[in-house]
Amino acid sequence: MRLSQLRVLLAVAEHGGFTAAAERMGISQPAVSRAVASLESELGARLVVRGRDGVRLTEPGRRAVTHAREAVRHFDLVRTEVTAATGAVTGELRPASLPTATGALLTPRIAEFTDRHPRVRVRLLEGFDRDVRAWLERGAVEAGVVTLPAPGLDVVELGSDEMVALLPAGHPLADTPAVPVPALAKEPFILSTGGCRPLIRHAARQAGIELDVAFEAAELSAIATMVGSGLGVSIAPALGRGAWQNTKGAVVARPLHPPLRRTLALAFSPAGAEVGDLSPAARAFRRLVRDHAEPGPARPAPV
Repeated sequence: MRLSQLRVLLAVAEHGGFTAAAERMGISQPAVSRAVASLESELGARLVVRGRDGVRLTEPGRRAVTHAREAVRHFDLVRTEVTAATGAVTGELRPASLPTATGALLTPRIAEFTDRHPRVRVRLLEGFDRDVRAWLERGAVEAGVVTLPAPGLDVVELGSDEMVALLPAGHPLADTPAVPVPALAKEPFILSTGGCRPLIRHAARQAGIELDVAFEAAELSAIATMVGSGLGVSIAPALGRGAWQNTKGAVVARPLHPPLRRTLALAFSPAGAEVGDLSPAARAFRRLVRDHAEPGPARPAPV
């Protein structure tokens, strides 16, 4: 069993396929297949199963990935920890983010981090709130942007984001300074299946209404397209404004009344874990983010 085989298995698991893993690692797809097949032969078990939608891990595969991730992490820490003892930070930083938060909240901090530590390679993943939390849980990333509250995670608040009503252009509410939340009960509603869903549901309960959910969608761009096509109205984070700006005026965004905000934070290791369990790069990134964090208690979004 070779370390290179474990790295290939992790790439296949994290990127969902042999071709994607090959592209990420800069090797050929047959080389990825051979590495996995060789590992399966040595372990005497099928680790991955190919399907129409990519590959999935078998139960032995899931167990192998858990231990492979730890083996690779500890191997990489030999060099990075020794180097860190000399005052230099090297290795890899693996953060994750929500697509709407990457540009405004995470990118400036990553840029400052890479200026300070140019020898660290950054591998950024993007996904929905549930994806980021799952990656943190299984150690695929060491830091991730999540929506508060986030029980069980060590978090540093990044900032808050206003939620806005999305309306088709020409809608009767499109000219109002702020859209009353109860007014949305009278409209077909397009509900996000991502991290904002609990916040939207809470706002409806607070207003004493029940939303008429006609459609559900995960991607904000899909929600904006559906609103622009006149299929309904929605609520979305203002940080995602690029999605409806791309509809060329087909969607109008308006503030909500009462105002509704979500609070975003950068989560690190699970609460109770030792900070020393993080890699030197992740520890340095944690210090940088904490140095820039605004003083005062976090304001968790309700659920």
